[in-house]
Amino acid sequence: MTHESTAVGLASAYSNATTASGDWWRDAVIYQVYVRSFADSDGDGIGDLRGVRSRLPHLARLGVDAVWLTPFYVSPQADGGYDVADYRAVDPLFGDLADAAELVRAAHQLGLRIIVDVVPNHTSEQHPWFRAALAGEPGARERYLFRRGRGADGSLPPNDWESIFGGPAWTRVPDGAWYLHLFAPEQPDLDWTHPEVREEFDSVLRFWLDLGVDGFRIDVAHGMVKAEGLPDIGRGAQATLIGTQPLPFFDQDGVHEIHRSWRRLLDSYEGQRIGVAEAWAPSSERLALYVRPDELHQAFNFRFLTCPWDAEAMRTVIDESLSATTAVGAPTTWVLSNHDVVRHTTRYGGGAQGLARARAAAMLMLSLPGSAYLYQGEELGLPEVADLPPESRQDPAFRRGRRQPIPPPAGEPAPGPGPATPGIIAPRPGDPTPPQPPAAARPHAEAGTGPQAGTGAAPEPQPTPQAHPATRPHAEARACCGPQAGTGPAPEPQPTPQAPAATRPHAEAQACCRPQAEAGTGPQAWACCGPQAEPGTGAGPAPPAHGTTRPEAGDGTGAESTHWPVAPRAHGTTRPEAPGEARPEAGTGTGAGADPDLLTAPEADGQDGLRDGCRVPIPWAGAEPPYGFGPAGSWLPQPPAWAGLSVAAQTGDPHSTLELYRAALELRRALPGLGAPEAGGPADPSGMRWQSAPDGVLLFTRPGFACTLNTRPDPVELPAPGRPVLSSAPVETDGRSVRLPADSCTWWTP
Repeated sequence: MTHESTAVGLASAYSNATTASGDWWRDAVIYQVYVRSFADSDGDGIGDLRGVRSRLPHLARLGVDAVWLTPFYVSPQADGGYDVADYRAVDPLFGDLADAAELVRAAHQLGLRIIVDVVPNHTSEQHPWFRAALAGEPGARERYLFRRGRGADGSLPPNDWESIFGGPAWTRVPDGAWYLHLFAPEQPDLDWTHPEVREEFDSVLRFWLDLGVDGFRIDVAHGMVKAEGLPDIGRGAQATLIGTQPLPFFDQDGVHEIHRSWRRLLDSYEGQRIGVAEAWAPSSERLALYVRPDELHQAFNFRFLTCPWDAEAMRTVIDESLSATTAVGAPTTWVLSNHDVVRHTTRYGGGAQGLARARAAAMLMLSLPGSAYLYQGEELGLPEVADLPPESRQDPAFRRGRRQPIPPPAGEPAPGPGPATPGIIAPRPGDPTPPQPPAAARPHAEAGTGPQAGTGAAPEPQPTPQAHPATRPHAEARACCGPQAGTGPAPEPQPTPQAPAATRPHAEAQACCRPQAEAGTGPQAWACCGPQAEPGTGAGPAPPAHGTTRPEAGDGTGAESTHWPVAPRAHGTTRPEAPGEARPEAGTGTGAGADPDLLTAPEADGQDGLRDGCRVPIPWAGAEPPYGFGPAGSWLPQPPAWAGLSVAAQTGDPHSTLELYRAALELRRALPGLGAPEAGGPADPSGMRWQSAPDGVLLFTRPGFACTLNTRPDPVELPAPGRPVLSSAPVETDGRSVRLPADSCTWWTP
């Protein structure tokens, strides 16, 4: 049977209030771009800032509010750019300062804000400060944590701290002193008790704020201050303790004074510039300290990311997270994947089961109060690439734990030492700096000098001037309730200037009712998308004319009523389940295909070194690699099966994961009750309430909205909480009761 829809307002009361107060970040959806792997403009196989700029229309159409860029600063790339040699310059691998400024300008024209990484815990060993320290310049070592060793001859490390990447956290230089590096030896830790360190980073933040960036994601925000005296921990496998118990090198109270000073700096700029903490803390209450009113604006909620696929565990994490942040007047953040963890499609079991759960988890995340973070490619349902050849991997933890040195890729010279560093000890065998692209393949080389070109789509058109972020155009949700027409999607349309958000037209979302037709494409993918296309066109409606006024909700002048086709209930029928796969424990950081022989003890107690699997360049278009990533190859090999997961392949397919994300983000803006609570509101400003539900099912309501999540491996029946408006799998209802599919999430309105 069908259900009629009614016009809904574009913005909830909460989002209207926060927009008026300028607190855009309270309910923002922020998209993480791993610059190396997003889009390559010059054919060297590595993503760059010009490539990111060319793909901004995709992000505007997706419906996100801001873009977070991983480091693009001058760096030897020992840890993917998180070893910074110059904080005020762009590495030639990614472009130049002019490219950075143009990217910020283009993003703002599309209504997207730009957040950049800042790395304050450590520098590169090639930073002028550290080179001066090794050269023996007076006072230079005081900016870092140099200490005398233990033992009669000082040959033992100063304490028992371990690197997050495995092995000791100390390296000795020829004159006998040791320096601390909580990560790779190429990343020496700074001493934040030194006034020059604080002054330098104040200057760095001002440099990028003056360029126009909208905020900073603060790498290792919990690590700048160490416990006085650098005490021993007394046990190994210390990386496994992060976020579970107090550690003398993380989450020390002294970091909060630094963040308070940065908040004052951010507040001195117009436009709501924000600070986001990458902070691991032993409890939700400790994490909330980073987002007190006079500190940072947001902190990543890693407890949600590491939560297993279990309804009770999820409810506990959600409750504790909301309670802790509400107590300090801050929004909660939600994230499922990033550049350091196994993609959640794989964490949730991989294959058909993993994709079904990933789609459901994304809908759950986007329905919760607060701000959400998306990692590039999750909107395509990308899985972890677990079978990368060892010679292609560049994760420093992987290289550090190898028994033998890794051979260079075919056709490339063996990696040699980087620029000479006076006084530093030679690296151990198997510990090389990741190889850099050949000189001919460096940025701005002529087309054709890189690897063999693959088949790809033409570059996405350049953004056209847009209005202020508050008036950002929002893409219409896609049609979904008829057979897909045509042989392929049309090129992504160029965004056009729009009216202010208050007058922006909104397309009605509709429920979906047809399974994925093509064989071998994974599980039945169901999404409720936008207005019904004209028969046989395979396309959504034409965009409204510029300046069209949006009818207000409930004023009786809304768009003509549409229908919500929902599969009729068929008692006793279930969706066919794909064969199950063994699911690794969520948050373990291990992916399928890990070889225990690759790591040695005690180095195996650090990170597993397999982070490259979530960093494989994403597919844009085409039948074979590099799938439109760039004019030539890609720095990590892309799987052959990714052709069907590209942006072009999924655009216009009403059952694709991409269209599910687009519809969810559109509805997130449209449905009453979604969005952020008003600052300074009541004790429970979100209005979120848990309702009774069967075991394995979550059901909660927000004003004018309900969400159901079924984590069980089988369908479950319960009273219908309203009318379904979006679902990650086919929903069967007669209006009074509903049969929720296994591993699915559904959004409802009254």
